[in-house]
Parts: sequence; C-alpha cells; structure tokens
Amino acid sequence: MRLFFALWPDSRVRATIAHAAAALPADLSGRRVPLQNYHLTMAFVGEVAATQLAVLQQIGRSQRFSGCTLRFDALEYWRTPKVVVATASQIPPELLELWTQLRGALTQNLSQRLEPPPPRAHVTLARKVAQAPVLQAMSPFEWTSHNFSLVRSDTGGAHSVYTVVDTWPLLDETPAR
Repeated sequence: MRLFFALWPDSRVRATIAHAAAALPADLSGRRVPLQNYHLTMAFVGEVAATQLAVLQQIGRSQRFSGCTLRFDALEYWRTPKVVVATASQIPPELLELWTQLRGALTQNLSQRLEPPPPRAHVTLARKVAQAPVLQAMSPFEWTSHNFSLVRSDTGGAHSVYTVVDTWPLLDETPAR
C-alpha cells in the first residue's frame, strides 16, 4: 500500500480550491488534478506492508493538536516536480507542530527517513506541467482544518485515486482571527 497523512478538505473547501484552479490558464500543459484529489500532504509514508497499517493508525490516533486556518494566497509553478500549486505563505504554529510530531512518530515507529520541516503548505492543482505558465494573481481563500486523514494512493490509472483509510479529529480550539 502507498500511504500518506493529509489534511482532507470538506466539500465547501474543495469547491473553493476548484474555483482557484479554474483561474489557471486554459492552455495549461499537463493534467489538472481532479476535484476529489485535492489535499494538503502532512507526511508521505510511501509503500508499506499491510501489516504496518495498524501502526500508522495508532500514530494518527495519538496526535492531539488544535485545528488551524490556512490562508492560501498565491499560485506557483514548481519546476522540479512540474506542478502548479496554491500556496499558503504563512504556516500556523499548530500545523507546523502536527507536521513535526507526525514525522517524528514515523521515524520512531517505522524507521522512515523524512525531510525535516519547514514544510511548504500547498495544494497541487496541476501535474506534469512541462513549462512555466503565466499565472495570474489568485484570489486568496481560507481552509480551516478540523481533522486529518491517513490516505491510500493508487497510481495505476490516468489519475491517482485517493481513498481515505482513517480520519482523526483535531481539537476544536481553532484560534480566532
């Protein structure tokens, strides 16, 4: 199984992300990410044996962090992975702490070697974009996270298919803005 931990948007946030993606150039090379695949990766685990699923679920279940609000405010082209993403220029401390704890738990329990923070909070909107497109300014949008998920990635078809394996709530202590 190929797995990752992610913030998984609700239908309202998904529609907001789709609105941002609709502003991408019509002649954009590459493939647009399907609406149902929008997410924010917290920690990519990779290929694991089915016997390790219980360990990953325990890692997810053991996290105790407050929800947070991310403000996505720019579109960027990333040359090396050839993607267009919506990015959040500021990372809330709650999200950074969850990122750090997840990565630490994966290293300790599965001997996973993961890139250290600081992460770049982003949602991928298009993949396999061969050359940098001319991107317009994006209308900012907010995403308030209330939970995070363990997700399975199946990459056999034209688009990856993501299936939520398990979801855990974040504490309902989202800071007021």
